Amino acid sequence: MPEFDALLLARIQFAFTVSFHFIFPAFSIGLASYLAVLEGLWLKTGEQRYLDLFKYWLKIFAIAFAMGVVSGIVMSYQFGTNWAVFSDKAGPVIGPLMAYEVLTAFFLEAGFLGVMLFGMEKVGRKLHFAATLMVALGTFVSAFWILSVNSWMQTPTGYEVGANGQFLPGESWLAIIFNPSFPFRLVHTVLAAYLTTAFVVGGVGAWHLLKDRTNAHARKMFSMAMWMAAIVVPVQIFAGDMHGLNTLEHQPAKVMAMEGHYESHPDGAPLYLFGIPNDAEQRLDYAVGIPKASSLILKHDLDAPLAGLDTIPDDEQPPVAMVFWSFRIMVATGFAMLGVGMWSLLARFRGKLYDWSWLHRAALVMGPSGFVAVLAGWITTEVGRQPWVVYGMLRTADAASPLAAPAVGASLLAFVVVYFAVFGVGTWYILRLMKAPPHTGEKGVKRTEKGPVRTAGITPGPTQNPGGDPDVLPEDREEATDGR
Repeated sequence: MPEFDALLLARIQFAFTVSFHFIFPAFSIGLASYLAVLEGLWLKTGEQRYLDLFKYWLKIFAIAFAMGVVSGIVMSYQFGTNWAVFSDKAGPVIGPLMAYEVLTAFFLEAGFLGVMLFGMEKVGRKLHFAATLMVALGTFVSAFWILSVNSWMQTPTGYEVGANGQFLPGESWLAIIFNPSFPFRLVHTVLAAYLTTAFVVGGVGAWHLLKDRTNAHARKMFSMAMWMAAIVVPVQIFAGDMHGLNTLEHQPAKVMAMEGHYESHPDGAPLYLFGIPNDAEQRLDYAVGIPKASSLILKHDLDAPLAGLDTIPDDEQPPVAMVFWSFRIMVATGFAMLGVGMWSLLARFRGKLYDWSWLHRAALVMGPSGFVAVLAGWITTEVGRQPWVVYGMLRTADAASPLAAPAVGASLLAFVVVYFAVFGVGTWYILRLMKAPPHTGEKGVKRTEKGPVRTAGITPGPTQNPGGDPDVLPEDREEATDGR
């Protein structure tokens, strides 16, 4: 790949693997909580329908969770292979935080996941429900630590720079963990995960309603998903606005790129709906905008001045085109979600929630919308931070390992082939499970009895021997006789 240097290939590789990985936690975080709600409702009401839905989605959760774990392991290796300088300089700060994620969240999930998947017939109902709650809590705690790490890279605080150039913890770890952007990003990302799950569940419910409107299980899952959409999407829009104001305060160049503001606006900035960013000429071509609307949104004042990229050195500006368009995809998807949620409220109040086929078709189309929104938002966040890997302190170009482009290119190609093969099959199987309608008497996750059931091998049970000790095997008795 002669036209790509090692730095660009390393960035593409990490972007590819993290995008693949982010799909699964964005789904499993919300789905774990949904499973906890279903099991809780079953225990409270005794309705078989909730238990059936729990077992239906439990199978899907098991596969999505496994693929999330596998895809996440790869990224940690890249810190050492492709980003060794970053690992060396930022390791004293981010290393302990990522270790806390393993010691708390991952151990919590791993400890109770087996009980959740296979223990319903082996432990009491309350204990099984506690295990489900612990898995749901573990997914949230995992998001907490990972977002704390990433938020520190966006808004670094609570550190000091050592004599060797390393970022070292300062007087308080709380300043590092709860850095200025972390609370906003945590709320925004977790709500996005819940909405991702809600629209997947709603899409599956809509699919089965289009086939059979009398399916009670499909009705219930569709109703629950639409309640989530109608209630949480407006909250998410508000949380996104708060996150945007925080970003304007701490990362103004990112907001300038999101808005397409190449030039400063001393008397109120327009909200550009569309346009073609032109970095070479530092302008937005074919711009279509609403006068002063951007100042109203960002400053809550029509005439508030907003600085543009003309106040930022050229070598510190993010790639505007990618940030500009990914931000608009995220916002457009969010308002489309809002539209479906409000449509469902209208149908519910008219008693037509299960009868309006066009609503069901819209919900089916919007099934993957959560994944689109979280990926677009992630691209906006990460690309908008460039050219910094630790904002304002460590450039991306200075954080990469000294590797040759062919080496990085070869591993990138291998990742692309393996990821599409492995995770493509996993995704196909999840879709296959979703295609089957939920029904009374769902079996849930089955444990196979093939092969050893003990990690140390098979321990034979006691064998009755005529005239001898029932715990002594025949071959042992022969060896004992020969010895005498």
